[in-house]
Amino acid sequence: MPMYMLQFAYSMESWTALVKKPEDRTAAIEATARSMGGRLVSLYFHMGEFDGTAIIEAPDDSTANAMILTTVASGALRSSRTTRLYSPKELVDSLSKAGKGSYRPPGKA
Repeated sequence: MPMYMLQFAYSMESWTALVKKPEDRTAAIEATARSMGGRLVSLYFHMGEFDGTAIIEAPDDSTANAMILTTVASGALRSSRTTRLYSPKELVDSLSKAGKGSYRPPGKA
C-alpha cells in the first residue's frame, strides 16, 4: 500500500483540551486510519510549523486525503499537509521511466 506523511497543527481548542486533560492520541489516529482501510505506521510530535507527523499506509491518494479531511472537518486542526512517500524501489522505477522519456524545455527548438 502507498505510504503518506500527514503533517498537522492542532487548533487552539485542541491544545486547550489536551492541556486540561493530557492524552495519547495514537489510538484515535489509528482508529481513523483503520476505519478507512489504512494503517497508522508511526506518530511523532515536534516543534515548528507543524505539531505532529503521522506516517500512514492507505489504499490510494483519495483515502489518504479523506483521512486528513475527516480530522480537519472535526475542528481539531488549524492546518495540515499530506505528502505521498515513495520507497527506494518506487523511485528507481520512476527514474528508469524518466530515462526513457524526453522533454523539450521552453525556448529550445
